[in-house]
Amino acid sequence: MDLKTATSLRRLRLVSAPEAISFLLLLVCSVLKRTTDFNAVPVMGAVHGALFVLYVIFWADAWNRAKWPLQTAALYFVLSVLPAGGFFAERRLRREAEDAVIASRARNEGVVNA
Repeated sequence: MDLKTATSLRRLRLVSAPEAISFLLLLVCSVLKRTTDFNAVPVMGAVHGALFVLYVIFWADAWNRAKWPLQTAALYFVLSVLPAGGFFAERRLRREAEDAVIASRARNEGVVNA
């Protein structure tokens, strides 16, 4: 994996959890708006919207650079629209990055898979 691909996957991973948190907070704010006088939906809506747009941009970049199959790219997109899906995407992307680092180190040391 080259440096640009690793960077694009890292950006997607780093925006996944905040996007999921903002989605959950937006849901809480929506409930509070309807049950109390507290209305933070316009603010949280804007924050979540910005994070979602960043997620989609980073997702498209990662898809392009990592050459994911359609199923993998679709999975990461579907995870972005689920309330807690960003947490699962972050975990999966972290594992993928760790596996890539291990494979790269093995190649550099001349270790071949048996």
